[in-house]
Amino acid sequence: MTPRPAVERHFEAPAKKWLPGHRGVDLHAPPGTVVRAPEGGTVTFSGVVVDREVLTVDHGDGHRSSFEPVEALVHTGDRVVKGQQIARVADPAHGPAGRSVHWGVREGDEYVNPLQFVADLRPSVLLPVPEHGG
Repeated sequence: MTPRPAVERHFEAPAKKWLPGHRGVDLHAPPGTVVRAPEGGTVTFSGVVVDREVLTVDHGDGHRSSFEPVEALVHTGDRVVKGQQIARVADPAHGPAGRSVHWGVREGDEYVNPLQFVADLRPSVLLPVPEHGG
């Protein structure tokens, strides 16, 4: 999304696959916000799950992105390219304030932090200031 949205809720890996966690990130995105493909791939699912529309893109190498709730602009089987408009955030949107979209990423069968693909999550390291000899 442009500009880069604020993260309203971060990824929280569950201690065990079946335990509670937050298997993705919630990005600030009011209803109608355009969602773009984070990477190229093939749309493998576009439909309703429980009470909201979900869109899934298979990027290859075992990586799949899912977005919810959205109004898809593409269909199952469509090829998409990085940056292509693939959906709009549905109304009502996700989260307690109804102003976010949920983005989940799976590597194989494991959910991983989506932000690792769009931001440098390594910790900052301070280096000593070199002493200048005189």
